[in-house]
Amino acid sequence: MTNQQVVIFDTTLRDGEQSPGASMTHDEKVRIALALERLKVDVIEAGFAISSPGDFKAIHSIAKTVTESTVCSLSRALEKDIDRAAQAIKPAKQGRIHTFIATSPIHMHHKLNMTPEQVIEQAELAVRHARNYIDDVEFSCEDAGRSEVDFLCRVIEAAINAGATTINIPDTVGYTLPHQFGETIKTLIERIPNSDKAVFSVHCHNDLGLAVANSLSAVVNGARQVECTINGLGERAGNASLEELVMVIKTRQDSLKLDTGIDTRHIVPTSRLVSGITGFPVQPNKAIVGANAFAHESGIHQDGFIKNRETYEIMKPEDVGWNTSRITLGKLSGRNAFKVRMEELGITFETQEALNEVFSRFKILADKKSEIYDEDLQALVSDVCSGDVPKKYVLLMMEASSSTNKQPTAAMVINVDGQPHEVTSEGDGPVDAVFKAIEKVVQSGARLALYNVSSMTSGSDSQGGVTVRLEKSGRIVNGIGKDTDIVLASAKAYIDALNLLTIEPRKTNPTSAIM
Repeated sequence: MTNQQVVIFDTTLRDGEQSPGASMTHDEKVRIALALERLKVDVIEAGFAISSPGDFKAIHSIAKTVTESTVCSLSRALEKDIDRAAQAIKPAKQGRIHTFIATSPIHMHHKLNMTPEQVIEQAELAVRHARNYIDDVEFSCEDAGRSEVDFLCRVIEAAINAGATTINIPDTVGYTLPHQFGETIKTLIERIPNSDKAVFSVHCHNDLGLAVANSLSAVVNGARQVECTINGLGERAGNASLEELVMVIKTRQDSLKLDTGIDTRHIVPTSRLVSGITGFPVQPNKAIVGANAFAHESGIHQDGFIKNRETYEIMKPEDVGWNTSRITLGKLSGRNAFKVRMEELGITFETQEALNEVFSRFKILADKKSEIYDEDLQALVSDVCSGDVPKKYVLLMMEASSSTNKQPTAAMVINVDGQPHEVTSEGDGPVDAVFKAIEKVVQSGARLALYNVSSMTSGSDSQGGVTVRLEKSGRIVNGIGKDTDIVLASAKAYIDALNLLTIEPRKTNPTSAIM
């Protein structure tokens, strides 16, 4: 008997983008979608079509580009939302409309101001309307974790009768415990007369650190789709981590008797891509994708590992993509070898000019570094392929200095709308001096909410990845800079964040953070 298949539904591009400061550009969303397709994700939730013109455009582009995965758009249980979602996914080879409405007493009373009967009616109407466009319709009961089971049975039965093919049970606020959540899934499947006509799904949040445990408990009790994100990205404390869920199912097939269609060799490259684009670093001890996930420091552990790998490793690092991190490209490498390696990483170029630009930057970097890593290449692409971000501010020149007996200083030339501005400033350190110099010119009024530095690869010549988070009038953006010079990377990150602040906010309509 073969293991039962679990559908992997990735919502990095929708729920993951709801993380404060994690907003992605159009081109970045398409790049991540292609990486998810290469990972063999079953369903890619590409966004919330009605939330903004930018989201609609990104979903539409992904629907035209992705061919192997189902492309999905979220919508509230409203006809206008569903119409917009249908338009966005229209080019998709395989499309899905995902509609939702809240079902918990607190949400129905305080947010929706609707009676339970009205919610059931609205759910039915929404699913029927979605089915006018497409056969693959998912219905979600927002805040199901705090909903009454009897009411869930009624609304889900109605949704399935109306044509829903997937029923999602979200633990929207991460409130439930694994044994409770598993029992809820089991009860719903047993009590709902037409439950056999739909796939049951779960979408768990990590507010209490239980998202993966709750998702696995649900799967053990009959759910056959899990909704998750790369690196556990998402609203508040995040979502269930795709890499953890997939590797638990793969590693413990002896117990779970389940499987997924994920090509696990692409987990680490996809994790690095998402981290680089969003500016959210992966903690070193993060399961599967953290830098220390397969490191052995203790002498006892090292001794056992040397004698037999399985003494301290239950997975092979190469199975999740760690063996592809080092490459042999260098300053003598040719354009063709460079292009082939990029294609192996899932990176393609729409034009020869784009390839030439990245290759030129690669050559410059290769002159600075003795070894080039895949993370370096992905960083180069991130720097070049951000054409939909306006460049109001451009760094033309920077010189920073610090010494034991002198106040650190920075001298810069910054283009503002094409006009160069020279400026100098002092600071508590070279980075502080650089930031103060930039602010002398732009006077943004933004607050520095986060400054984070991480080494992208090993060695003293590693590129440094800098994330600068700015907050202004309640809006949060993440700027990213990369360079072997960490002060220069910091300047790039700060200016990147300032440019993002010049873009109109993408989420123009109020959105309910489902699940």
